Amino acid sequence: MASLPVCGPEGPLRAPEGAPHPPPVRAVLFDFSGTLFQIASYADRIRAALDSPVGEAAMDAMLAGLEAGLAQPAVVAAQRGRDVSATAHRHAFTTWYASVPALAPVADALYEQLRSPDHWRPYADAAATLDELTRRGVALGVVSDVGWDLRPTFARHGLDRYFSVWVHSFEHGTEKPDPALFGYACRQLAVAPAETLMVGDHPAKDGGAAGSGLRSYVLPAGAAPGSVRGLDAVLRLVLPPGA
Repeated sequence: MASLPVCGPEGPLRAPEGAPHPPPVRAVLFDFSGTLFQIASYADRIRAALDSPVGEAAMDAMLAGLEAGLAQPAVVAAQRGRDVSATAHRHAFTTWYASVPALAPVADALYEQLRSPDHWRPYADAAATLDELTRRGVALGVVSDVGWDLRPTFARHGLDRYFSVWVHSFEHGTEKPDPALFGYACRQLAVAPAETLMVGDHPAKDGGAAGSGLRSYVLPAGAAPGSVRGLDAVLRLVLPPGA
């Protein structure tokens, strides 16, 4: 007979003898921004959007204005449900950009930069990690809260070939951590949620995959574009080579 677990205030202190092991990870779902890719800095994007050179003081003022704009009631209201449609996504970002008077004339241009593959850079360890996962026979998908099709961006950087499933929130009318998005990805990959790992950088949205029966791995925020993201940790959570 298996022994009963000893419980503390937060649950069992140890698993009972004979408890089943979780199944191996056979599929990995990746978030996009902040996980596999990062966009150029706001300062670089603003300089690219404006016709005239921008001094450091003026740039600092615009960046401070963007930060302050996040608290404006109109901007806050525009963010609600921003990823459920392409229209809502554009409205959310252009409303925020336009909250800075100097950026209002280029709000649409700044938004188009989001959609442009040339403004995004994969993290330095993205390709190697995806290549190794593919070599091990792990199925890969993208699940992202986004307002446009990500495939051209992945293709621009040669990373689209690793993925067989693309789940864009705006195409499903809902956002992570809605189980519908994770469930759809698992069905398309023909894997059970318990065999699937969600990798992202948002504790509630990506970590929320656990509520749908998946495993989740949340990366720390703040990695600079083109830097090493620490994605090699994903390899230690999936099937070992040759398994």
